[in-house]
Amino acid sequence: MRHVAIIGSGPAGYYTAEACQKQFGDDAAAGGGVRVDIIDRLPVPYGLIRTGVAPDHQSIKGVSRRYEATALSDNVRFVGNVTVGKDVSIPELLDLYDAVVLATGAPADRPLGIPGDDLPGVVGSAAFVGWYNGHPDFADLAPVLSGPGAVVVGAGNVALDVARILAKTAAEFEGSDIVGHALDHLGGASHETITILARRGPHQIAMTPKELGELGHLSRAAPRVDAADLPPEADDAPLEPGLRKSVTHLRNFATVEVAAKPITIDFDFYAMPVAIEGDGKVERVIVERTAIGADGGAHGTGETYAIPAALVVSCIGYRTPPIEGVPYDAKLGRFANDEGRIAPGLYAVGWARRGPTGTIGTNRPDGFLIAEQIAADTADASGKAGRAGLDALLATRGTDVVTFRDWQKIEAAEIAAARAGSPREKLTSIDAMLAARH
Repeated sequence: MRHVAIIGSGPAGYYTAEACQKQFGDDAAAGGGVRVDIIDRLPVPYGLIRTGVAPDHQSIKGVSRRYEATALSDNVRFVGNVTVGKDVSIPELLDLYDAVVLATGAPADRPLGIPGDDLPGVVGSAAFVGWYNGHPDFADLAPVLSGPGAVVVGAGNVALDVARILAKTAAEFEGSDIVGHALDHLGGASHETITILARRGPHQIAMTPKELGELGHLSRAAPRVDAADLPPEADDAPLEPGLRKSVTHLRNFATVEVAAKPITIDFDFYAMPVAIEGDGKVERVIVERTAIGADGGAHGTGETYAIPAALVVSCIGYRTPPIEGVPYDAKLGRFANDEGRIAPGLYAVGWARRGPTGTIGTNRPDGFLIAEQIAADTADASGKAGRAGLDALLATRGTDVVTFRDWQKIEAAEIAAARAGSPREKLTSIDAMLAARH
């Protein structure tokens, strides 16, 4: 019997648990099999499926049903409300388990690193997305939604999510699970322009066709692209099909007359923020025009201009927070690892292994890779205590552990509290989640 602890209950964690089940089976009587404990600091599972995927993309969130099937199997369990580093340490887990897998994702924002990026009104996308998705860490964010406009920095799907959420009406959120406090706050927004800043050009975006296409169907906002920013149409031919479709959307945004709508979503390509200014709060973003060099990177041209704004949301990438005693690659913002191996018995998977790249589905083969490595590195029977040892340790520390059955009670409370047309109203505090179990 192998004992595996997975830290983090998002897609990488559950796909790794599923892979371990398939790798080792559940033949405990024959001395084989596996027991997997999925440990999370929150009382609720699913990580970014719950708090990262846009609330109006419910079909994507449906993948959690697959994770639920894994969670309800006999040899996998959810251990929620347990913080590694406070309730239990990595060395303690390594003593108890044959393998410890870090599936913590990359929940920390990369800083903009420009003057003024600490002014009130500057928000990282992890915080902003966490706010409208009901993450307990960000429930009290209350971003500034008044003033001349908002600036969204980034050229990926997260930037599109942020712009779309800022632009939608309350009616357009029907069927979503955006939390009530965010829906109410967004209802009072008064910005007229949402500017998406991209350091490079249309051919270098990381925006998928579906997400871009959604901007063309908003009731009170219209996207706008400057035709001068688009390369010759013949240059689209070598692009991979998905990117070519995305660029086609941008071309349509440039040629279709902007409808008379209250909000304009303005794509500003070849534009790099170099400073954020204001008297005690964000009032403007100083942008430098860029050009793409021979190295493919964006380089400043010296030409600058100002964009009035009261809110800046930075969507330039994420980092995995370090854990004391675990080797860390500060340059790449993830755990230092060799194809997932960090140290004997210690592994990383998903974004914690490779950085914030790929889709939700990318984590599935990643999980199978780590399961194969665990099989190669560990013996069938080490005699380690596994979950029984963890339970005994946490009991001595008075840790209030949340089980998957507890989570189902929390989920039932959220479903019961849902407003009309919404699948749930998420609880946004740890205390409320814990109370919902009873």
